[in-house]
Amino acid sequence: MPYLNSAVLSAGALARHSQPTIPTADGLLLRPWAAKDAPAVYEAFQDPVIHQWHVRAADSLDEVGGWIDEWRQEWEREEKAQWAVADADTDRLLGRVALRSILLEDGLAEVAYWTVAQARGQGVAARATTALSRWALDEIGFHRLELMHAVRNVASCRVAAKTGFALEGTKRSALLHQDGWHDMHLHARVRGD
Repeated sequence: MPYLNSAVLSAGALARHSQPTIPTADGLLLRPWAAKDAPAVYEAFQDPVIHQWHVRAADSLDEVGGWIDEWRQEWEREEKAQWAVADADTDRLLGRVALRSILLEDGLAEVAYWTVAQARGQGVAARATTALSRWALDEIGFHRLELMHAVRNVASCRVAAKTGFALEGTKRSALLHQDGWHDMHLHARVRGD
């Protein structure tokens, strides 16, 4: 049975090219993950703030090395697209920004991010999210990007607002964290916003 609409993005929209490096023009670089990032990612995941808002912990460098291998392979499968956020001059890891839950045919993906403790309060998440959103919407042709965060995560709500993601509502009891079920704010940007 044929569909009445064409796919917004066809298979291969991401994987037919190498994962790009995306400069922010203000001192950051979104680049593909490398094995050398494992110690910095491991250290980031020892931070209590990461534990508070994420559902994953890192027990070893080998485990993180496996994550990085997986993050790189997800590009080829067009399931997720994850970038290391690094200082453009020093290549020091400052965080991560990603497109998750990619649905090419619907032109839809979810934006996610985290920053290392030393980079918080410097606009790193907002600058990286802005650069990734422009690339995804304007260059690749996604139609809609969603961004969710725990309602109690005020810093993530500020990032969403600062980067043009309109608050659309609250998903009640939507994600299980270590301390129980969290309501999640749903924000979105659509092409042309």
